[in-house]
Amino acid sequence: MTNITTESTALVRDQARVNPVTGRPAGFREITLLLAGSCLSVLGAVLLAPVLPAMAAEFAAVPGSTVLVPLTLTVPALFIALLAPLAGSLADRWGRKRVLVVALFGYAVVGTAPLWLDSLIGVLASRALVGVAEAFIMVCCTASIADYFFGARRARYLGLQAAVTTIAATVLLALGGALGASGWRAPFWLYAVSAIIAVAAIVVIWPIRQNDDGREQKAERLAPMQWRPLLLPVVVSFAAGVLFYALIVELSFLLAERGVTATATLGSLAALASLATAAGSFLFQPLARLGVRVLLSASLGLTGIGYVVVMVAGGVPLLMVGAVVAGFGGGLLLPTLITWAISGIPFELRGRASGVWTSSLFLGEFICPLVVAALAAATGSLAAAVGIIGVFGIVLGGLVAAFLRGQRPLTGDAR
Repeated sequence: MTNITTESTALVRDQARVNPVTGRPAGFREITLLLAGSCLSVLGAVLLAPVLPAMAAEFAAVPGSTVLVPLTLTVPALFIALLAPLAGSLADRWGRKRVLVVALFGYAVVGTAPLWLDSLIGVLASRALVGVAEAFIMVCCTASIADYFFGARRARYLGLQAAVTTIAATVLLALGGALGASGWRAPFWLYAVSAIIAVAAIVVIWPIRQNDDGREQKAERLAPMQWRPLLLPVVVSFAAGVLFYALIVELSFLLAERGVTATATLGSLAALASLATAAGSFLFQPLARLGVRVLLSASLGLTGIGYVVVMVAGGVPLLMVGAVVAGFGGGLLLPTLITWAISGIPFELRGRASGVWTSSLFLGEFICPLVVAALAAATGSLAAAVGIIGVFGIVLGGLVAAFLRGQRPLTGDAR
């Protein structure tokens, strides 16, 4: 009897690995490559942070360099926000694999361009193009995870996507600083790894829908987009983008106000908050059965509570307690949002849904420093500004709980 039960369980597990559209299983190779591709957006966002002072010194004679140099770090987020919906449309029309491979090769070219560029404007333009490539890569990777996996496995891997990219951010910050010791251009060599991922994608990634000759099938025309199921997730994701990134952007400044000025110490404390974010992402899958209403309101509330603790903290230990609580809430928040947004979306709309969701989150990220600056100017305190955003997060969590009565579970599926 035990053997029969074990064999039946194994059969069910094997069947759960098979894509219901193609009858083909997706596993370790596919998810590893898609997670590696997902990390490229983090590479674009954090790798240059340690070398910005050296870049500023290099281009000090350029008019407006005090504004243009920091923009090289943040401008990719703006272009991701602007172009992710277009990326989703092309992914639905032309196919995920085709778009992903082209974007990966393009990312390698424009990402390494500053190695040879002598103009600050040229470097800034290449960084904008990095954001364009990232928009396509992020949309295709997220949509492909949703294509290949479903049910509990989809929830697990979307949570893993958030966790892996968070850990990658921590590692790449340190790596960027180490490479930057050889000159501010050195970190740009890492962008070449995208070409390796592109070659691997040609071999590993397979299209969900293909022609008789095995090539990826193009859609003759796009199916009409269903905006109603996406409206609330997109609005909440935009607000969550502001909430999630506020402490990431401002933590070092808050610590400096409390006397922490050593770069190594600031980096270590930021890494602690980042690891809390990764922990929240890793716990998403086992908690997914609680449903979107519970997880979303809890993650928004935890992030908000952490921010309020940061506001009232008089010293570094209590401030870091708040940062860790907020980081954990944020780690749980991101996979909850993306799973909520796309799990009920059918295949032919999933690229566009991923694109719109990505755009809303990154638009929130882009305006986050502006919101914090406005609140800090109004209150006269950076800590107060963060605390107000925290209260907003708590209120938003309560509103979400009220609006989502009877919401489908996060493992609900559209195949």
